[in-house]
Amino acid sequence: METTSLSIHEMRESNTRQQFTAQYQPLEQVNRPNLTTAEAAYYLNRRPQTLRVWACLESGPLRPTRIGGLLAWSTASVKALTGVDL
Repeated sequence: METTSLSIHEMRESNTRQQFTAQYQPLEQVNRPNLTTAEAAYYLNRRPQTLRVWACLESGPLRPTRIGGLLAWSTASVKALTGVDL
């Protein structure tokens, strides 16, 4: 017997991808000066924890600033790193 339905795992992955892509606008349209860690991670195709490690060890291609104790990633730097026109 052959089934054509998606497995539960495939459905969850599909839903997760749809949620993430619907949450963020294209980087070309972002005009705010800074991004959150989650946003920067999404645009750089990295996990947020990777960016936190970059900030802690000062080892990544980007350096965040701290605003009120939170990490803020420069939109211009993220765009430059990804090759998006400013």
